[in-house]
Amino acid sequence: MNDHKPVVLFLCTGNSCRSQMAEAFLRALAGDRYECHSAGTDPAPAVHPAAVRVMAEKGYDLSGARPKGLKTYLGKLPVAVLITVCDTASRNCPSLWPGVRERLHWPFEDPALHAGNEASTLDKFREVRDRIEERVREWTGRRSR
Repeated sequence: MNDHKPVVLFLCTGNSCRSQMAEAFLRALAGDRYECHSAGTDPAPAVHPAAVRVMAEKGYDLSGARPKGLKTYLGKLPVAVLITVCDTASRNCPSLWPGVRERLHWPFEDPALHAGNEASTLDKFREVRDRIEERVREWTGRRSR
């Protein structure tokens, strides 16, 4: 952990899709400015295979990523910016998080809940992935001005 870069934590429910994608995008786009992490309020056993697949399509390797619980960071990491990426995480996240200077809520649909065949599921994951990437790009662009 780097004491010189502000810590950004993306939080969702399972830490298996959306927060993992957001962490990967921020690390690639602004990892020189931020220490990037993600966690879940109720972490899943593994990162969703469709998330790994659609991120690989854009050159991001999530194959070694593992879901982590928010207790991994709460009170142990000086989180400066906390970004919830789902409504459930926003509701279940502790309202007080020591050191957090900025708390943002970026609600994204959970692609893991999509009911459809493999092709439509991958399309849903791509749609959410692209929205997350756009949001992270917009946020990092605003902050670099």
